[in-house]
Amino acid sequence: MHDKVKATIEVIRPAIQADGGDIFLREFDEATGVVTVELTGACVSCPASTVTLKAGVERILKDRVPGVTAVSQYGVDDISETTVSL
Repeated sequence: MHDKVKATIEVIRPAIQADGGDIFLREFDEATGVVTVELTGACVSCPASTVTLKAGVERILKDRVPGVTAVSQYGVDDISETTVSL
């Protein structure tokens, strides 16, 4: 299934590259179905990157690869928040 995820990312890449960004597969957890990708280039500072990730990349991966449950962004979704008291 990892190969299918990777192949689907490769199909998506040209559209993201056309806007000055890029996407790389970082991890696929087959047990949970979570795909972790890294967005680079123009995607890093783009306010629409979350929409691209969820409405675009996640939707396409879920449609094309059975077992994919979610897509998370490397370096963003995996950072846990901490509480700071003043």
